[in-house]
Amino acid sequence: MPDLPLHLWYSITNLGGAGLTLPLALAIALWLIVGYSWRMAASWVFVLGLAIGLVTLTKIAFLGWGVGVRELDFTGISGHAMLSTAVYPVAFFLMLQGAPSFVRATGVTIGLAVGLAVALSRVVLDAHSPSEAVTGCVVGALTALVFARYWWQAQARRISAAAVALSLAALTVALHNVHVPTHRWVTHIALTVSGHDRPYVRAKWKANRANRAPVAPVSQTRNGLTPPAQRHA
Repeated sequence: MPDLPLHLWYSITNLGGAGLTLPLALAIALWLIVGYSWRMAASWVFVLGLAIGLVTLTKIAFLGWGVGVRELDFTGISGHAMLSTAVYPVAFFLMLQGAPSFVRATGVTIGLAVGLAVALSRVVLDAHSPSEAVTGCVVGALTALVFARYWWQAQARRISAAAVALSLAALTVALHNVHVPTHRWVTHIALTVSGHDRPYVRAKWKANRANRAPVAPVSQTRNGLTPPAQRHA
C-alpha cells in the first residue's frame, strides 16, 4: 500500500462519500437535461439507481440476516467505491463534451482512477475488505462505461463545457467533507425488514457466532467510519 499520511487517506475516501457523489450525480443529470435530453438524463439516473439498489441490497442482506461470503470477507458492496467509480468518469465524460474521442476517453479513465483510489482508501482505512472494494469498483465502472458507451455519439446543445466543469468542481470542493449517515439509515432499514433488534457485525460473523452486537455509537465513530470490529458492510 502507498505510504501516505492518514489524513490524506481520509481526504481520498471522502471523494466517494454520498454527501458529495450524490449531489454530483444530480448535477450531472441536470446538465444532461439542459445540454442533451431528458432521455439521456433519465438513463443516467436509471443505471446509477440500479447500482445503488444493488449496493443497498447486499448491505441489508448482511446487516439483517448475516448473508455474506466468509471466505472472501465479503459483507456487502462498497458504496464509496461504487459511487466514485460511477460518478467521476461520467463527470469527465460530460465536462469534455466536444473534445476529441481520445481526450474524452482519457478523462473517463482518469475518473475510473479516482474511483480506484477511493476503493484503495477504504481498504487502507479498514472500512472494507478487498473483495468489497473490488466489487464496488466493478459495479461502478460498469455503470459509468455502459452509460458513456451508449451515449458516446450524443451531440450537446449550446452549453459551455467550462461552465459544466466549474460547477462540478465547485460542488466537489464545497461538499468534500460533507458526511451523511447512510450506514445508519441502511442499518435501520435492515433491522426493520428483518425484525431483529441488533445488526450482524463482521467480527462475530467471521467467527461464525450467531449472536449479534449493537452498532457503535456515532460518538465512537471516526469521520463516519466505524471501528475495525464493526466496519461498514
